[in-house]
Amino acid sequence: MLSYQHAYHAGGPADLHKHAALAGLLHLLTRKERPISYVESHAGRGLYDLSDVAALKTGEAMRGIGRLEPVPHPYWTAIEAARAAHGPAAYPGSPAIARALLRPGDRLHLMELHPAEHAALAASMAGDGVSIHKRDGHEGLRALTPPDPRRGLALIDPSYEVKTEYLDTALLALEVFGRWPEGVTLIWYPLLPDNRHEALLGPILAVNPKGLIRDEAIFAEAPARGMFGSGLVAINAPYGAEDALAEARAICGPVFAPSRAARVA
Repeated sequence: MLSYQHAYHAGGPADLHKHAALAGLLHLLTRKERPISYVESHAGRGLYDLSDVAALKTGEAMRGIGRLEPVPHPYWTAIEAARAAHGPAAYPGSPAIARALLRPGDRLHLMELHPAEHAALAASMAGDGVSIHKRDGHEGLRALTPPDPRRGLALIDPSYEVKTEYLDTALLALEVFGRWPEGVTLIWYPLLPDNRHEALLGPILAVNPKGLIRDEAIFAEAPARGMFGSGLVAINAPYGAEDALAEARAICGPVFAPSRAARVA
């Protein structure tokens, strides 16, 4: 699992689905004055350069963020903040999106185990209110929840390089919800031809926790093999989350084929 580096996929269609949704949910959570905590289990490096060799090799950014025009939305607020600080090829990962949208008094807890990715994360994200941990995301999320402040959101976004990660992620998400009932738990998963994600969804749907939403986006330019879409599951989703997720997909326009969002409970 330490072989995975997200730079090859930054700004691609899956990132757009995940990051626009994350931005929309954080916007909902920050409308109230009370501070929140943002906890991420697999943070990556936080900030990406879409002009570097890794991003250009796959071309995913050109099929993703390269096809969009700016619109008024929290996702674009975060992108423009990254570009203003680091140049036009900068793309914010989920940690940078969270930091751009959170306020003084909010807290970020970011975990990354890969040595090079952790070093880059520490360099790009260090600052007041940000705690960066070089530790396994599953272990760290269990250790850090419930955080202080108690309101907030946890993002679980593993690489899924090992098939058992689907079930492991489902069990982790349910445990986090049990430990942190005030928090929103957001899980990303890939849509693959062999439907591996069913091992993740099955246990969650069986428990049917409070505020459960499943949201999926199919790529307009799906490859002949491999990942053809992106999925999200939110547990304890806040009021307005369904509309926020629908808007997040809508602003990604030409990147997605007609997709679906369904409240499961």
